[in-house]
Amino acid sequence: MTNRIDRCFETLAEDGKTALIPFVTVGDPHPDWAVDVMHALVEGGSDLLELGVPFSDPTADGPVIQQASERAIAKGVSLCLVLDVVHRFRKTDAGTPIVLMGYLNPIERYGYEAFAKDASAAGVDGLLLVDCPPEELSILGDGLGQAGIHPICLVAPTTTEERMERIGQLAGGYLYYVSFKGITGANRLDAAALAKPLKNLRRHASVPLAVGFGIKDAQSAAEVAAVADGVVIGSALVTSLSGATSAADACERAKAFLAPIRAAMDNSAP
Repeated sequence: MTNRIDRCFETLAEDGKTALIPFVTVGDPHPDWAVDVMHALVEGGSDLLELGVPFSDPTADGPVIQQASERAIAKGVSLCLVLDVVHRFRKTDAGTPIVLMGYLNPIERYGYEAFAKDASAAGVDGLLLVDCPPEELSILGDGLGQAGIHPICLVAPTTTEERMERIGQLAGGYLYYVSFKGITGANRLDAAALAKPLKNLRRHASVPLAVGFGIKDAQSAAEVAAVADGVVIGSALVTSLSGATSAADACERAKAFLAPIRAAMDNSAP
């Protein structure tokens, strides 16, 4: 069975569009609203969903997502609950790809084989572990591959040619290119400077290239969409959702945030 991520990027390529990939932390602003917010993001124009698994020490994340994780953990959100959220979402959306993004420790505690089995059953399509480099993906065993879950790998501006080649061989679904050195939520994106490194990265990878970090609004998303296959936007969306007072409010915020970004990205398409 073809992975949903692959099908999604194939369809977008045929239509000449770039994937809009919003990131939200599961359980923030409230666990009970998580499934509704996911549906609202799809209605707002997202093509794939990146779901942050709350973790107590998210070292690659800036204060916005760190605090979102803290709020979610305080409300009792665990990896088990994240998988349950995905399972409930799948009852009414069988097509939108879902990538879990987080850190290795919660999966290690869950059990690698058990996680792969349960994540597949819930409807997860990809896994991005910030603190698990490609050389150590084997620690997860054969479970992900057998479950049809793609390992989503990170590439940074400092990644060497040798490592790019290695990552390109291991990656599935898409490569996540970190637009600059630093943490999520920083404000140093130079979209014009992305074309050259992405062109170079394409020499080593056959999967689509998505760009994240520093994308905050419609303008920056459109600029990145002109050179990438996917645009990941997280901290700005998490900030927008954080003040929601109800599920309906959170859903309206999600759709209102994404709609102009979707329109700008589509208008930037050749």
